[in-house]
Amino acid sequence: MENKKKLIAGIVGGIVGLALIGAVAYLYINLDNQRKENKAMQELAELDKKEMENEYQQFANQYSEMRMQISNDSIIAQLTAEQEKTEKLLKELKETKTNDAREIARLKKELATVRAILRNYVIEIDSLNRLNHNLTEENSRIKGQYNEATRQIEGLNTERASLSEKVAIAAQLDATGISMQLKNKRGKSTNNTSKCKSVQVNFSIAKNVTAANGTKTFYVRITTPSGIVLSGGGSFAYQNRQLEATMKKTIEYDGQEKSLTLYWNVSQSLMEGTYQVSIFADGNMIGSRSFSFK
Repeated sequence: MENKKKLIAGIVGGIVGLALIGAVAYLYINLDNQRKENKAMQELAELDKKEMENEYQQFANQYSEMRMQISNDSIIAQLTAEQEKTEKLLKELKETKTNDAREIARLKKELATVRAILRNYVIEIDSLNRLNHNLTEENSRIKGQYNEATRQIEGLNTERASLSEKVAIAAQLDATGISMQLKNKRGKSTNNTSKCKSVQVNFSIAKNVTAANGTKTFYVRITTPSGIVLSGGGSFAYQNRQLEATMKKTIEYDGQEKSLTLYWNVSQSLMEGTYQVSIFADGNMIGSRSFSFK
């Protein structure tokens, strides 16, 4: 009887020992998996931080390049201030640890602001460049009216291709392939404004894997030859003011190329001449083109 009790006690002890070993092995595996998961998250955070650093450095370089292309002291001073601010934010980012989520989020938000400001400067310089081209073609009778403007844009004869590259770097979205068609009552294309019953505008949003995904509203603004905006699309914010839109469309953007088509029903007689079509999204002008009709 005594031996039987000892045998039972030995079996129970063995079972308990095996259970403890199993529990220790389970905890070890869980801890090892947790360490691997934490390591992977750390690597992703470090990669995201490095990409942000590269963008800050790229934007700082863009400011430096633009300063070398102009001679307007006022604009140079503004570009210098923005470059110094960008470099300061880059320094803060480099000194921030990857596990400081709040600071990383703040600097990511600042990065978006820097991108938007840089894009506005690119557009401004591009506009001055086009203005310079138009002014040089003016009759000598009115040259005295824009001598000051000519001095301001001296040195801004940079090739358009170079400025287009800067816009592509600074902007998150870009509208390409913009077209405007007049449609008659049968829905056929026509160049005769007197027969136009509707206006069709087509454009594509270029692929941009760095752009924020989600719901985005695109506004189309059409200006007549007399400078009047065709209305009907409500209003939107642009550079601290409200602009009137001709039409708008909201889509789910996923970073891939998207083709959009919008229509505007003619409620007034359209005049002959050149019409300006501008596309806006996220508070920025992302594309513009002019069209002439008889």
